[in-house]
Amino acid sequence: IDFDLILENIKDLNSLVREGISQIEHTPRGARLRRPEPLPFTLYQNGIVVGNGAFRPYQHPATQQCLQDIMDGYFPSELQPRYPDGV
Repeated sequence: IDFDLILENIKDLNSLVREGISQIEHTPRGARLRRPEPLPFTLYQNGIVVGNGAFRPYQHPATQQCLQDIMDGYFPSELQPRYPDGV
């Protein structure tokens, strides 16, 4: 696992989010712009934790797919169902 590439790509993806459009949050008196909440992504020597999820070892196929998406320069595809408007 190329940790340097993963960290570099995560920084690039984070910069894309910062440059993106804020989300519209509806309030009782109208609406306001709101930045999306960050999603923690923790790398360990033997696995990862995404958000408040469970620890996932690197050998797990879903973990490998998640890391491959990041190494390819994309947001992890597993996040699309939970965050259809982006994260």
